[in-house]
Amino acid sequence: MARLSGILLFKDLGIDLAPFEARANWRRFGPEETLVDFDDLSTDVYFLLAGEVRVLMRTASGKEVILDEMKSGELFGELAALDGIKRSANVTALTRGEACMMPALVFRELVYSHCKVAERLFCLMSSRIRELNARFVEQTVLDLRHRLYSELLRLSIPRGEKSGERVITPPPFHHIMAARIGCRREQVTREFSMMSQEGLIERTRGALILRHPDVLKARVADAMREDA
Repeated sequence: MARLSGILLFKDLGIDLAPFEARANWRRFGPEETLVDFDDLSTDVYFLLAGEVRVLMRTASGKEVILDEMKSGELFGELAALDGIKRSANVTALTRGEACMMPALVFRELVYSHCKVAERLFCLMSSRIRELNARFVEQTVLDLRHRLYSELLRLSIPRGEKSGERVITPPPFHHIMAARIGCRREQVTREFSMMSQEGLIERTRGALILRHPDVLKARVADAMREDA
């Protein structure tokens, strides 16, 4: 079985990936290792076979903003492979892992020769654009508090079918949340304290529980309407 068959872009499509894998490179990496850096001229596409990475951008003033965190089965670097423009983001490993590095020419050949892969790629890129648009609107319209509410909802998953609660595992560090929404760590710490006092969140050893996600959603929606 092809090693890339578990990647979401190819999963269950029944495509013979062996010829493309034979022209790719494989890389093992450790925690905090940089896989791609700002202004890097490389154009390889990275398919995560194992491990987790963080994607961030840097402003002209040097401030870093976290865009996403990716896990096994995902890919990054497709923009440089498609348009040849130098990298606009940094990708750093959070854990040990392994990636398949596919040259841009091989990646484009794979996409152009299989319509189903092209369709999935278009859907993936559309999804990422929609999320970036949503975050841009939040950054423009919402204050710190409501940006935090929205980001917590985005990072969380349902805790159970009937509880109505949501959970983030492991619990996010305050400085990481600050980098995700564009503020200082101290501001996040203050907001978390207020949310705990209200009974909106509960921090356990292994998770951050959103006790009343419906309240957070309503507050974000109200804030959006107030600005309209």
